Amino acid sequence: MGSVVFNYLISKKIDPGSEALGANEVVRKRYLFFAIFANLLVLGIFKYANFFISNTNLLLSGAGIVPIDTLELMVPIGISFYTFTQIAFLVDCWAGKVREKGFAYYLLFVTYFPHLLAGPVLHHSQMIPQFLNDRIYRISFDKIALGLVFLSVGFAKKLLIADPLGTYADYVFHNAKYVTSNDLIMSWCGVLAYTFQIYFDFSGYSDMAIGISLFFGIYLPLNFNSPYKATSIIDFWRRWHISLSTFLRDYLYKPLGGNRNGPISRYKNIMITMLLGGLWHGAGWTFVMWGAAHGVLLIINHIWRSLIGYRIRYGRIGQMFCGFVTFMCVCLTFVLFRADSAQSALYMYKGMFGLHGIKPVENYMIFVFLCLASSITFFGKNIASIAFENHDTNKNNYSETRLIFVSNYLWLIFSVSLFVLSLLAMHRPTPFLYFDF
Repeated sequence: MGSVVFNYLISKKIDPGSEALGANEVVRKRYLFFAIFANLLVLGIFKYANFFISNTNLLLSGAGIVPIDTLELMVPIGISFYTFTQIAFLVDCWAGKVREKGFAYYLLFVTYFPHLLAGPVLHHSQMIPQFLNDRIYRISFDKIALGLVFLSVGFAKKLLIADPLGTYADYVFHNAKYVTSNDLIMSWCGVLAYTFQIYFDFSGYSDMAIGISLFFGIYLPLNFNSPYKATSIIDFWRRWHISLSTFLRDYLYKPLGGNRNGPISRYKNIMITMLLGGLWHGAGWTFVMWGAAHGVLLIINHIWRSLIGYRIRYGRIGQMFCGFVTFMCVCLTFVLFRADSAQSALYMYKGMFGLHGIKPVENYMIFVFLCLASSITFFGKNIASIAFENHDTNKNNYSETRLIFVSNYLWLIFSVSLFVLSLLAMHRPTPFLYFDF
C-alpha cells in the first residue's frame, strides 16, 4: 500500500499537466528519476541485498575484515511484478500517455490479484480501459465458461505434467553437484525435463490467472505463444514471457538507444538488457550467466539476419531445422537457469556431451512424460487460438479481438475432467517456480 500511494502521488508530479501548476520539464524529470530510484531501491533491498552482501564478504574474505551479516528479510509477495508495473506507469505518465481516472482505478490496476503472485506484468493501457468499461460489470457466461477452460488447462499443465517432470529434474540437478554422477542419457533427460517443467509450470500459472480473471469479465494479457515452436531466438523471446519481454524492450532496451545508433550500440544494448533480465529472475550469478548467454544468442541471431538471414527462403525442412536448433539452444541455456552453481552447471554440460559416459536407463517413466510433454508442446494447438480471433500477442490489445470460443457440454466435460484429475494429483505441496522470481 505504501508503494501504491507513493507512486500515485509522484505520478501527479510528473504528469505533463503539472507544468501548468509550475512544474517544468526539468522538475518533472527529477521526480521521475527519484521515483524510479526509490522503487528499485526497495526492490533491491528485499531481493538483492543478501546477494551483494555475500559477494562483498567473499571479496573481502582475505583482508581480515569482519564479514557483514546478511539481512533476515521476508520478501513481500509479488514485489517484482508490482514494482515493474508501477515503473512502467510512471514512465508513461511522464510521457503523457496515461489517462488515469482516479486513485481507486490505479489501486485496482496495481493490486489486481490474479496476476500479482507471478505475473503477467500488466500495462495500464491493457487494464484501466477495461475497468472503465461498463460492460465488464455484467455477468458473461461465455467468459465464465472460457475462464473454466483456461483454469482447468492451466491446473492440468502444472499438476499433471510440470510436477512429475520437476521431480525427475530436481533429482538430476541435485546429482550434478557430484562430478561423475550424471551420464549422457540421464543428463539430457534431466535438462529436457526441466525445460518442459518450467514451460508447463509458468504457462499453467498464466493460464490459471487468465481463467480466474475471466470470471470477473477482465482479459489479462497472454504471456505465452507456443515459445518452443519458435524458429529463432528472436522469435523465442517474442513468444516466451511476453509481458516481461515487452517491458524490457519498451522500458530498458529502447531508452538505452535500441537500434538507433548503429549495430555495435544495438548489440551493447541487447547485452545490457538481457543481463539485467537475467538478474531480475534471481539474485545469483547463474541467472546473470543465463541472461548473458541469451544476449550472445540474440546478437548472433541479429548478425545472421543482417548478413544472409533475409536472403534465404526457408522451406518446411529448413523451418524444422531452425526450430530444432533454437530449442536446443534454449535447453542448453536452461542448465544455467536451473543449476545451483556454475560448477554444477559445468558438471551437467560434461554429462550432456558424454564426458561421464553412458549408463543403463533406470527410470523409463521419464520417457513417457517427455513424450507427452513434447507432443503437446510441438503438435498441440495454442488455447488462445481456440478462444480468440485476430489477437496480436505482440500488443496484447483486446480492443480488436473477437471471442470465438463457443461453450458446450463437451468443453464442460473436458474442463471438469481435467480439473478433477488435477485435484487427485495434489498429494503434496506444489509451489509455482516463478513465485521465487
